[in-house]
Amino acid sequence: MTLMEKIIARAQSNKQRIVLPESLEERTLTAADKSLADGLADIILIGNPSEIFALAEKLGLKNIGKATIIDPASSPKTEEYAQLLYELRKKKGMTIEEARVKVLDPLYFGCLIIKSGDADGQISGALSTTGDTLRPALQIIKCAPGITCVSGAMLLITQTPQFGEDGVLVVGDVAVTPMPDAAQLAQIAVCTAQTAKSVAGFADPKVAMLSFSTKGSAKHDVVDKVVEATRLARELNPDLKIDGELQADAALVPSVGQKKAPGSEIAGNANVLVFPCLEVGNISYKLVQRLGNADAIGPILQGIARPVNDLSRGCSVDDIYKMVAITACQAMDAK
Repeated sequence: MTLMEKIIARAQSNKQRIVLPESLEERTLTAADKSLADGLADIILIGNPSEIFALAEKLGLKNIGKATIIDPASSPKTEEYAQLLYELRKKKGMTIEEARVKVLDPLYFGCLIIKSGDADGQISGALSTTGDTLRPALQIIKCAPGITCVSGAMLLITQTPQFGEDGVLVVGDVAVTPMPDAAQLAQIAVCTAQTAKSVAGFADPKVAMLSFSTKGSAKHDVVDKVVEATRLARELNPDLKIDGELQADAALVPSVGQKKAPGSEIAGNANVLVFPCLEVGNISYKLVQRLGNADAIGPILQGIARPVNDLSRGCSVDDIYKMVAITACQAMDAK
């Protein structure tokens, strides 16, 4: 069974309530239909039921009737959600009138459903920008306890089974925070390890904090940042198996790890890699993907109290379907 098959099976075993607010986007509605047909999740669509069913008929979809469809324009909970949004944002200057307008936005409405405990996660981005996806999530759902920094992890499924977990590595941040400070980098490490558990199913995440130096082999402020981030990550999660700073070869290759970082339980055995900045992370995973012919699944947003994930506007139906399964797995561990 492949990693993605395991993720799908786990989602099917404990169905979560996943909101798809972009219900009139054809790829999204098709992925919703497939998710419902396969029992992947309980799907909540935001929009006008007549319009959604008309599009489903046009696309030949047979399972949309199994979804919960909520129209913000007519839902009996719309005023309740507007009041909730007002309470959450009034210190930032939002009026109740502004909240009543904002609640009609499907991305805001979906996050309010989650905040109220009526759903478990949300996915958007086939039509919306990353900013549009993240803004309501951060304003309404907010970050997880102890976390102030949202980041993005990637599952790298490589053809080198000697590395990671039978060739699978979880890496971050590859998507959100361009230049994290030491405290943010520590949070990224803790969150990426959690993603490795909840999504990739790693029983024992081993986190390597990457740099161009291993254990003091080079001196620079950016190396000091990684060393400090490692210390802070241990404070955030004393049970976390983590070490740094480590070069990539010292993190992955046992013989190199033993030579460069003797006595480290992580060196040569890492299955979670944390990059020192977004530039390094984004470049690295794309090189592995293209030159190493690896499968890259994600990015998976992490650090939000309940899972909210972002899609590429060029995503496929299969990409959305997989993200439903991933979001469901995240939701199970966020409760």
